[in-house]
Amino acid sequence: MASPAPPLEPAARRALGEAARKRLARSGHAVFSLAHCPKDPLRLLHESERGRVPALVALKHQRMVASPFGFFRGAVPIMAADLAAHPNTGLLTQLCGDAHVENLGAYASPLDGRLLFNINDFDETIPGPFEWDLKRLAASLLLAGREAAIKRPGREEAVLHFAERYRGSMVDFAAMPILEMVRHQIHRLARVDPIPAILHQAQRSTPEKTLKSLTEPTPKPKPGAPSSTRSLTARQGRVHAAGNAASRCFRSNPPVLRRATATEAAAVLASLATYTATLQPERRHFLAQYRAVDVAFKVVGTGSVGLRDFCIYFEGTHAGSPDPLFLQIKEETHSAYANYLPAASSPHQGQRVVNGQRAMQLSSDPFLGYTSIPDAQGKHRDYLVRQLNDHKASLDLTALDAQSLLGYADLCGEIFAHGHARSGDPVALSAYLGDSDRFDHALLRFAEAYADKTEHDWALLKKSMKNSG
Repeated sequence: MASPAPPLEPAARRALGEAARKRLARSGHAVFSLAHCPKDPLRLLHESERGRVPALVALKHQRMVASPFGFFRGAVPIMAADLAAHPNTGLLTQLCGDAHVENLGAYASPLDGRLLFNINDFDETIPGPFEWDLKRLAASLLLAGREAAIKRPGREEAVLHFAERYRGSMVDFAAMPILEMVRHQIHRLARVDPIPAILHQAQRSTPEKTLKSLTEPTPKPKPGAPSSTRSLTARQGRVHAAGNAASRCFRSNPPVLRRATATEAAAVLASLATYTATLQPERRHFLAQYRAVDVAFKVVGTGSVGLRDFCIYFEGTHAGSPDPLFLQIKEETHSAYANYLPAASSPHQGQRVVNGQRAMQLSSDPFLGYTSIPDAQGKHRDYLVRQLNDHKASLDLTALDAQSLLGYADLCGEIFAHGHARSGDPVALSAYLGDSDRFDHALLRFAEAYADKTEHDWALLKKSMKNSG
């Protein structure tokens, strides 16, 4: 086996960053041409929805048509095509891929349980040009600001501050010892509005609260019911085979939540063997102390609606108070950017997401892993596994004002700089960005143009749904 190439010296890495300016000048990020974009954004959207549960695609469109920001959340395939149709720097990092203001949030540290704030959705993660994340996040800041009725100067200041914080943080990361950069943490969260409200919400988002909101007492079979009905009820209400019937099971609230059929539950539970092999040994031991109680099909998010998503309710086997654990098993397809980055491929899409998340984050969900489950036709589909709602919370757009949008943008800049520095080359990136605000203002002009395009595309979807209805 050939030895890995030695790392480049800092001077050579800086030269790479400066050379990328010839490929795409910093001021060139302002250029966004509708003429270069695919002619039919709705066609791109519909093509990306092939293979999804047909009955749920209409629900996805309902969520997208609710507002321009809602449309933006579900329109990653459109933006991926639009970004790929324009020049890029060629400076690659691990992308979040779906960088927008509601895809950051609070969650519990796997080490000590304290609350962290970071990127929390990596469905579209893939190695790609670093600026694609920044352009998507900047456009989302403007759209969120418009939805919150924040005046234009406040929205523009937020985008410029986001870019400035990213650029300054990247300079800092480029100068740090490697492990210090890798371990960097943000300590000012409690002082930045609107983060305290998010952390407060996350503090209350416990497994016990999820137990109350998603489950209900297990219904008892009616006296005199046929044995086949009683058997099915038992298998749905108590998917573990030993012991007494569980006291609780998932609620039924279709189409967003329904209890899995016995066949679905069996397939989901069988997939746990593959999943546990992707966990670290001590975490397999932790999971082994829980027993599965019930399985449900759950609709989540906006862009993910129509993909298959299951939840498993576990109970701890130790004596004492209730000890619930909820795992989400979420179908993952190819990243929307994969067609435009042919060198970036993964044999398993759940593994792609796990690898991308671990590359960008210091601390990730202790039960993060992946598996595969056959569908009704026997086709194996790839899934990500993670905890559901364990001290998780995200931004409330209705609570935003100009000052909180500015504070949020500040954190976004540092968080994305850290994720990109961990997975890319901070020396090359800082050399490309430089000391001036040229890139910042170019990013703002791009974001304004793309927010306008998003509103136009949103109107197209509204018209299409009205005509078809």
